[in-house]
Amino acid sequence: MRYSERLQQRIRKTGSRLCVGLDPRPGDGGTALVRNFLKQVVAETAPWAAAYKPNMAYFEAMGIEGMRLLENLLGGIPDDIPVILDAKRSDIGETQKYYAQRYFGAWKVDAVTLNPFLGYDSIEPFLDWEEKGIYLLAVTSNPGSADLQRQTLLDGRAVYELVTALGERAAREVRATDVGYVVGLTNALGVLERIPDVPLLVPGLGAQGGELAALVAAKRQAPDVINVSRGILYAADERDFGTRAMDWAEKITAAYAG
Repeated sequence: MRYSERLQQRIRKTGSRLCVGLDPRPGDGGTALVRNFLKQVVAETAPWAAAYKPNMAYFEAMGIEGMRLLENLLGGIPDDIPVILDAKRSDIGETQKYYAQRYFGAWKVDAVTLNPFLGYDSIEPFLDWEEKGIYLLAVTSNPGSADLQRQTLLDGRAVYELVTALGERAAREVRATDVGYVVGLTNALGVLERIPDVPLLVPGLGAQGGELAALVAAKRQAPDVINVSRGILYAADERDFGTRAMDWAEKITAAYAG
């Protein structure tokens, strides 16, 4: 089963498009405390999670112990919930090959985020993995996406359309790995109608202030997932992780239904 099919299956099973971001802050305590924290988050949010998204930066900040934590976390996520590793890797092909071997060959990771700005040959090592997916950074949720990604070329295309052209090339070549894109809600207005209807990883809801209206209006059919991290892990309220996840999942579902 291709990655996009598996993700669509999970969305249908849960009725949820919520991607739960797993961003343990290094200052949250010792390794055992962080491990238990993540285990509790997964246990409580699993019924509403279309996917989980561990962010490599938070684990790398904890050194070797952080890598062990990540491996432990990946092993504990239920098999029917896709895992999107937020790594944003970008390097020449030979180096990317080893990133791909680690993420797809050794770890229980279903998809990974990549920075595509080194060109097609830099993403090729990730393209021949069956049942896997990649998300190329197209329009990120930060203000700086205007510096490069949303600039207009002389031929009228935006720079992010050069990114989507890489995914379209992979589709023409019938590569084994599904290619989707990262599109931030905070910068999605006027962008989504120029993005192919393939899986999107959508950050920017919650703490970053993004609104779902533009995404819903685009009437996309692909298995897009909307990420919430801080709004579940670090909300300033007394609710448990599961209740927060349920609330976000229901808000997303209601926006699509409305």
